[in-house]
Amino acid sequence: MPGPRPSPPTFRWLLPALGLLILAVVGLYPILAARRDLHTASANDLAVLEAAGRQLASVSSRLMPSVVKIRCRRLGERNGTVEETGSGVITRHAASGRLIVVTNAHVIARGETADLRVHLHDGRTLVPRRAWSDSASDVAALEISAARLQPAEWGDSDALQIGSFVLAAGSPFELSHSISLGIISAKGRRSLKLGAGDVINQDFLQTDAAINPGNSGGPLVDTRGRIVGINTAIATTNGGGSGVAFSIPSRMAQRIVNDLLQHGRVRRAYLGVVLDPDFTAEEASQLKLTRNRGARVINVSPNTPAARARLQANDVVTQFRATPVMDFDHLIHLVSLEPIGNTVTLGVWRSGRRIEVRVSLSDRDVIGKK
Repeated sequence: MPGPRPSPPTFRWLLPALGLLILAVVGLYPILAARRDLHTASANDLAVLEAAGRQLASVSSRLMPSVVKIRCRRLGERNGTVEETGSGVITRHAASGRLIVVTNAHVIARGETADLRVHLHDGRTLVPRRAWSDSASDVAALEISAARLQPAEWGDSDALQIGSFVLAAGSPFELSHSISLGIISAKGRRSLKLGAGDVINQDFLQTDAAINPGNSGGPLVDTRGRIVGINTAIATTNGGGSGVAFSIPSRMAQRIVNDLLQHGRVRRAYLGVVLDPDFTAEEASQLKLTRNRGARVINVSPNTPAARARLQANDVVTQFRATPVMDFDHLIHLVSLEPIGNTVTLGVWRSGRRIEVRVSLSDRDVIGKK
């Protein structure tokens, strides 16, 4: 008896399989196309890159006549002559119309004008007519006078964002009029150990633009060639740049320069308190604060703005006007650059609750002379 005849094959699986294959191809297409585009630049891509290159070249060309090299000759420890170099940028002081070179205080090293030489882009060398210096911000200004000087424009450092493109100009390693490209890596950097440790106005821009010894005092500019910072320091383990450099924001530099030219010194406001430099999380918890941000008051000096406003030991200043206070360095910086005589509102944490205290700020130097 013949066995059962095998049933004819069915193709019910074919349509679903075909559909899956089509979906797989559709899904892979963007990936394959992207890989292809990685190796093939379109005419539009090249045009964008070339336009960006032309813009950077144009900014560099316009900026370079404003960038100077500064040489400072001074006596060394053994009465020998020491020569140091740095950079600077020519600007025009808006209030007086004078042409000045803005640089770092540590570049001119408290030298007399006769000890300073300003080397221009066109090869000329000038002796400054006058010099001002403020070690507490590491900003200095030199008044110069000559024909055909080209001042650079100031920009707004507050408008910068993390990732904004910037250019750093100066004379690193004696290589005059060099320029490098980078981005703003961070803002509001404080508590840096600089020089003798007397820089109290710290609110630095951090950049990865190549900055090396000799760049100090040179400008950091935006993509329109406007000064947004004055390069001042690098983080290094070997004396060279490592992609972490710091610049004084243009807003602060202009404020310092204005005071130097108008008053001969920087007039700093003053609270009259001793602050805790090591405010810990444990101390914050004891004061019923959820985190250790703010500046804790250790002591209040008599006959000072803080005493008149009745600030107390163990008060934690958490806000200055509308700005949250991060630590004691931040509060010192905010207070010192406030105009003399202004009355400001402080947010203060006291005895487990937040209060507001109004303080009329006085001149630090005037209080010290009383």
